[in-house]
Amino acid sequence: MNVIVITGASSGMGMEFARQMDMAFSNVDEFWLIARSRDKLTQLAKELVHRARVLAMDVTEEQGMDKLEETLREQGAVVRILINCAGYGIMGPFEKQDRKRALGMIRLNCEALTDMTYRLIPFMRRNSRIIQLASSAAFMPQPDFAVYAASKAYVHSFSQAVGAELREREIYVTSVCPGPVDTPFLDIAEKDGSTLAIKKLAMVGPERVVDLALRDSYYRRPVSVCSLPIRAFRLTAKLLPHSLLLKAADAMKNL
Repeated sequence: MNVIVITGASSGMGMEFARQMDMAFSNVDEFWLIARSRDKLTQLAKELVHRARVLAMDVTEEQGMDKLEETLREQGAVVRILINCAGYGIMGPFEKQDRKRALGMIRLNCEALTDMTYRLIPFMRRNSRIIQLASSAAFMPQPDFAVYAASKAYVHSFSQAVGAELREREIYVTSVCPGPVDTPFLDIAEKDGSTLAIKKLAMVGPERVVDLALRDSYYRRPVSVCSLPIRAFRLTAKLLPHSLLLKAADAMKNL
């Protein structure tokens, strides 16, 4: 049985991936939708043409992950695509952030994504894909977004390294690095702080990000960066010292 596994499928990017792939993929038997909200997953499953398995679970909990792995084995599932979208961010000065929420962000964005990838690779075959949702925040340190940016730098680096390891087995990994996306993400992220206004000028819809990510994954590209401003930001972060860029960001914040 060929399956697509999507974490964070109850909203935002995960939901958009499910919808777009539902229209585009014909050789998949089931979509396995993972998030904590059973009601939202059930509603999404009703919208899909493909058969969908609702897995209401917290990917940071060992028991749920063990059960997922056991179910994959029992069903004889072949994971054709794993899409790791589960994650969140919080803004504001590091020392003023809620400690448990900040540590939870690392646990979800980094540890759970790593665990999911580790557990599902054995169920993959030639031409399977892994799509990891990183962020343009991965390109350089982000004051007032310190933990989130660091967590996404981990995702980006991890994805490229694992992709290099798996390429010989013809399993391809794409790190998706969008800028601001018009999803509920910012509603959570800006609860205790706000991003630079100029960043929101580069905001795009999830449809565009997902469409490009799927195309880049199809063409076996290791990185997917949506929109010209974010590509320019990536290049700038490569060419200029981060200390200089951090000073510029601080100056813009005080305008």
